[in-house]
Amino acid sequence: MKFCKKYQEYMQTQDQKKLPAVGFKNLKKILKRCRTDTILSQNSRRSQSPSPLNDSPHGSSAICPHHCAVCDGTFFPSLFKEMSEVVGCFNKRAQKLLDVHLATGFRKYYVWCKDKLQGKHGALVKEGKDLVSYAIINAIAMRKILKKYDKIHYSKHGQAFRSQVQSMHMDILQSPWLCELIAFHINLRERKGKGIRSSELFEGCSLVFNEGKPSLSCELSDTLKLEIGLTCSICLDTVFDSVALTCGHIFCYMCACKSGSVTIVDGLKAAEPTSKCPLCREACLNNLCY
Repeated sequence: MKFCKKYQEYMQTQDQKKLPAVGFKNLKKILKRCRTDTILSQNSRRSQSPSPLNDSPHGSSAICPHHCAVCDGTFFPSLFKEMSEVVGCFNKRAQKLLDVHLATGFRKYYVWCKDKLQGKHGALVKEGKDLVSYAIINAIAMRKILKKYDKIHYSKHGQAFRSQVQSMHMDILQSPWLCELIAFHINLRERKGKGIRSSELFEGCSLVFNEGKPSLSCELSDTLKLEIGLTCSICLDTVFDSVALTCGHIFCYMCACKSGSVTIVDGLKAAEPTSKCPLCREACLNNLCY
């Protein structure tokens, strides 16, 4: 089954949740229209010129030029808008889910009792599994359509766009909330012997050590694998009381507070709006994901 059809069928099963999606079919139509317009244009130019037209490095008249109004004006803006909505939706739903699971103190006891009485624990775990599937299939969709773009254009602009999206922290695989779901999965898996079998949100997920440095390793699919370092880039030790900024970088809470010249009592929210991430220098030190 082609991925486009598989993706459409998957999203149809999510209609009740009204989840945003990548317009995979529409984006392919844009690329198809782009190629069709290019063929017509080249045929017109060929009929006006006695010499053969062979502008492409591969000798094909059906190749769209590296830059064109159709793709640059419609394809990339549409894809960026859709991916922004997908990532925003995933972050919001994952945060809401983990807020329930990671509650502390009296609230944790209240939530636990409430879920047990209403039988919601299984529903929460299913929501976690659905979120993981949603993240994976949309990450694959983005890679597939950008690969299609580069194939038509014989260029690397699709991969350049992917790098740009990653630098803007709009890649769903860079979401700190996905990292939190992985950590949550590992923690629950350790308690499997206590009767918690329904916590398997991921497959092939583990905590690994490379030269003494810990990281989360997760094979999301045959083509997607995540490696998330758990070393604080400030103290160069394993993160303790971790905090993730909106840029996706993880630090010890105390280290991050020192970097922002605030006390751990006041917290990072008290840092100046211009305070920058110690690693990427983005002004987001007082903007936390968790």
